[in-house]
Amino acid sequence: QVQLQESGGGSVQAGGSLTLSCALSGVSEYDEYYLSWFRQAPGKGREGVAAINAQGETFYPDSMQDRVTISEDNAENTLNLQMNKLQLEDSAIYYCGAVIRPVGRVAPLEEWQYFYWGQGTQVTVSS
Repeated sequence: QVQLQESGGGSVQAGGSLTLSCALSGVSEYDEYYLSWFRQAPGKGREGVAAINAQGETFYPDSMQDRVTISEDNAENTLNLQMNKLQLEDSAIYYCGAVIRPVGRVAPLEEWQYFYWGQGTQVTVSS
């Protein structure tokens, strides 16, 4: 059974950096999967921040390309998100998502693509 648990959220000043982690359970036994980070600010929909597949290919929206890095640590069974130059609008609840053996066209940064979700971790950026 796939389980995800985020950690690493907190408060940070604008311009600072933060690394989020997502503990993965039940993912490594598969050879085809996508993992992702999404975020949801109050009153807004869930937005894709970064994604990575089992082959290590990464995906970023243009708006985040230069500020975030997603990585999977197979030894620790974690999915990490390094965020730099944080801005006030980066404040949100951050979720990790997973889909195993997706069928058909894959949209790595679309919410509908993912079946498993963690509980989320709050990131608050202040001025």
